[in-house]
Amino acid sequence: MDSFLSPQVLLSAYCQGVFPMAHEDGRIYWYDPDPRAIIPLDRFHISRSLRRTIRKQQFEIRIDSAFTAVIQACAAPTLGREDTWISEEIVQAYVRLHQLGFAHSVEAWQQGELVGGLYGVAISGFFAGESMFSSVRDSSKVALAFLVAHLNERQFSLLDIQFMTEHLRTFGAVEIPTAAYKLKLSRALLLPTTFR
Repeated sequence: MDSFLSPQVLLSAYCQGVFPMAHEDGRIYWYDPDPRAIIPLDRFHISRSLRRTIRKQQFEIRIDSAFTAVIQACAAPTLGREDTWISEEIVQAYVRLHQLGFAHSVEAWQQGELVGGLYGVAISGFFAGESMFSSVRDSSKVALAFLVAHLNERQFSLLDIQFMTEHLRTFGAVEIPTAAYKLKLSRALLLPTTFR
């Protein structure tokens, strides 16, 4: 693996608000978007229909039981998203971060099958949500709701989602200037907490 995707470089980058993405040409680029999208942990919005789905307990939610499978599912092309920024280099780099205890997956299982989930990077009270996938309706939404509850329980203060989408806006996501984001990040990195 190239040294610019080593665990030390990745963790240093996240601590400065920077993250990598692969382009179609196979090269890795570093991003520090302004504005930055976050989900305020104290203002996460769950719709009535999602609340009903959660109450039905259609999915078994697990943490870190199939990290590699989750990131590979996130990397797989889907209808409407034929290109992916998650290259094989990215997969290998984040699997290594997972092995070191910094990258985590939240998984939705149904009848013993992985049907949705997300992964991201956790450092102190900061969680960077990287990507999610869903092969069964609402599975990734339930995983996201579980993640937010877990982060609140663990007293995290920052859930970074990097770029805004209309889908994430429905959960209460907002965009903030990079200066405000960096301040929140610096405070989150001082919190004496861990993801597990």
